[in-house]
Amino acid sequence: MQLPDDLRGQLKNPLGNLVSDNDPNKENIIKKISAESVLITVGDRTTENMLQLGLKPQIQIIDGLEKRNQRMVPIDDTINTKLSCKNPPGEITEESIQVIKKAFSSEPPVRIIVDGEEDLLVIPACISAPENSVVMYGQPNEGLVIVTITPEIRAKVQKILDAMN
Repeated sequence: MQLPDDLRGQLKNPLGNLVSDNDPNKENIIKKISAESVLITVGDRTTENMLQLGLKPQIQIIDGLEKRNQRMVPIDDTINTKLSCKNPPGEITEESIQVIKKAFSSEPPVRIIVDGEEDLLVIPACISAPENSVVMYGQPNEGLVIVTITPEIRAKVQKILDAMN
């Protein structure tokens, strides 16, 4: 499923609360996260930042790239399950969707390593995540987006996914 050009602008708007790059402190982030929430990170830098803050994402979706440049993958010695999928830039593959679904029934923490690009996988992560989960991803040159999963968010991202078919 490819991202149509008319949706690109819509996806530049954060799906949740934006924490500015100028204010990425632990207190700001933690106060937005319920202790009972499943934490999902999408992106290498986002995953690395949460690990450095002492937060343990139950699902980490990374691709070994940052702004399309190769980088070291975040170190996390606590990973119990490693999954992988192929997902070309500007697309969401059926394989990626199935791997994300599988991650939610796997032993956490789960790391999904994407061959390609993980950016758009925020969409199936939001659809598959349990209610009140928190999905975090980077908003380029702006900051960190924190999305609490609600029926409204799930419906919004499902509509985007449907438009990609």
